Amino acid sequence: MALSESVANSLKDAEQNLRNALAFSARQEKPFVCREIAKMIHQIETLKSADEVLDMLENRKEGGSGMFGNFFG
Repeated sequence: MALSESVANSLKDAEQNLRNALAFSARQEKPFVCREIAKMIHQIETLKSADEVLDMLENRKEGGSGMFGNFFG
């Protein structure tokens, strides 16, 4: 099941705000602050990507290899 539109929009907004915070922190904060903000952005991107992969797996035809080739065959 794909992320709901409200969740996807909230994640997009959060990512935009974090990118803005990262830009400011790069100029005035300690490096570990930048690293942690970047990790949060990465986690949001990973969540969205993982959701897409899980959707592809859930929608795969039984017995078909689809775009995954022989990996799941």
